[in-house]
Amino acid sequence: MINKRLLIKNLLAHNDENSFYDKKRKLNIGEKEGKAKLLKHICALANSNPENNSYIVIGVEDEDNEIIGVDFFDDSKIQNLVNAYLDNPPRVAYENIPFPHLSSDKVVGLVSIRAQGGKLCSLRKNIWKYYGGAVFLRDGSISMPKVFDIEIKDVNSQIVNAIESHAQNNIELTLDGVFDFMSSRKDYNPSYKVFKEYFVVCWAAKEKRQNGETYYSRVDIELINEQVKLFYSELDEVSITLTDEQFKIIEYVQLGLQDTYKYYPLEEVVITFKDNAGYDIESKLLFEPPQYDRKTLYHLYNSNNALIDKLKNKISLSKNEEKDILNLPGTYLICYFNGFSEAKERLEEAKPYLKTYNDNVYLLYKESIRILRKVRYS
Repeated sequence: MINKRLLIKNLLAHNDENSFYDKKRKLNIGEKEGKAKLLKHICALANSNPENNSYIVIGVEDEDNEIIGVDFFDDSKIQNLVNAYLDNPPRVAYENIPFPHLSSDKVVGLVSIRAQGGKLCSLRKNIWKYYGGAVFLRDGSISMPKVFDIEIKDVNSQIVNAIESHAQNNIELTLDGVFDFMSSRKDYNPSYKVFKEYFVVCWAAKEKRQNGETYYSRVDIELINEQVKLFYSELDEVSITLTDEQFKIIEYVQLGLQDTYKYYPLEEVVITFKDNAGYDIESKLLFEPPQYDRKTLYHLYNSNNALIDKLKNKISLSKNEEKDILNLPGTYLICYFNGFSEAKERLEEAKPYLKTYNDNVYLLYKESIRILRKVRYS
């Protein structure tokens, strides 16, 4: 089993960006340009590595390889995005890898790419400035379009296999990982469980009991063997169920209008551990968005737009408006789920103004975008 933290260190130490791995300071797949560039790099890496894994490391400075981290990026649906835009799509996984020197809300993103079927991967349809049918390959550290017949060659398998073999997990790394987690999250009742005498899952959370049920907030869950953060949330409430073979998480989101809120199940994630030292992660979207009177939503939608216009023009908000802006991301989200298709664009346009307004509002914005992405790509 590969220790993903050690794998990232080996990739960064091996060489600069090349034909089997790329590094980025951050990704932004909320915009067409960022989405198109990610698809281009995935396509190029898949075509340049027909027989081995290739990787994109996210949260690293380009000049000196300093690990700065990025926000936890909960996107188990990234494969759906790849399948929608690429012909002969590779298998793609996005994982969040914690590093001890980063704060608990920061990780390094690791995108793993594996070509399938020995056929060229290409863009299925136009996106941003790239045309449908385009084929990309890696030319050193650059993903380049190719418009001629290409013979796929295997040139990296031995190098990548060597890097991966030097990143294999061991008992010392596992124990260090458990001790690090228990020490760093001791403020939120850290626990661990061993599955199938091999896998170690650690989690920490703030417990809350309501109507005879137990829920958790400020949840942090890691699969220690691979140094992968499986779940992280500062806001949402989560239920956790354990058996000898499974670790199940049901995530709830709080939505509502005019100070009346309710928790709605968003997604169920089940991790099943096997006797053959393998495991499966299956996710199922449970979300059924609340429906509201359209006249009420139209009024709130226009009020949100007016608030954003004030922030754009640097006009001070009244006391009531300061309270209303805390509800703005969630209200835009509800409007979108109730047929206001333009609400998504208005929410995304509001990002720079909410980011500079204060940290609490920006955190609520990021949470709304995360929910939107989950629902959209399911």
